[in-house]
Amino acid sequence: MTNITRGIDHIGVTVPNIEEATVFFKKAFDAKIAYDNKKVEDKPLAGPDVEKTLGIKKGTKVVHMRILSFENSASIELFKFVDTDQRQPSIASDYGVQHFGFYVDDIKEAANRFVEAGGELLNDPGELLGDVEDGTGHFVYGRAPWGMLIELISYTPNGLDYPEESEAKRFTP
Repeated sequence: MTNITRGIDHIGVTVPNIEEATVFFKKAFDAKIAYDNKKVEDKPLAGPDVEKTLGIKKGTKVVHMRILSFENSASIELFKFVDTDQRQPSIASDYGVQHFGFYVDDIKEAANRFVEAGGELLNDPGELLGDVEDGTGHFVYGRAPWGMLIELISYTPNGLDYPEESEAKRFTP
């Protein structure tokens, strides 16, 4: 069977304020604005077709969408919704997407930039854990200003690979 998947194109993230989230991602991870897919001054995306397409609650409106680009990585699509009840961000034990990780070259510098940009680290950077990753690099989890969990991870390009019996090779940006 032919592989039809090349990789992750983007990750969608709902935020309370796209401008503030953009500033955070720029300061912490050198994000660049690719484009606004839906501008604030435009008519909101709403109605039964939008609700069905996005799987959102009746009456919810999309008022802003922005694509952020990161060098050598997938993009992040920011969403701002109104007229809906919103829950707190997931924690690691919740079902569904609970975090994503940014590969960084210098874990200490990246952690400092994360905090300076408004994020909060859950602890200090430490060594990677587990049978496969143990001792091959460093990581730390933190929360973005709106509470979403983000991991910073760093390892030498030749220092971390999947086990020999793995069906895949590890992608490193």
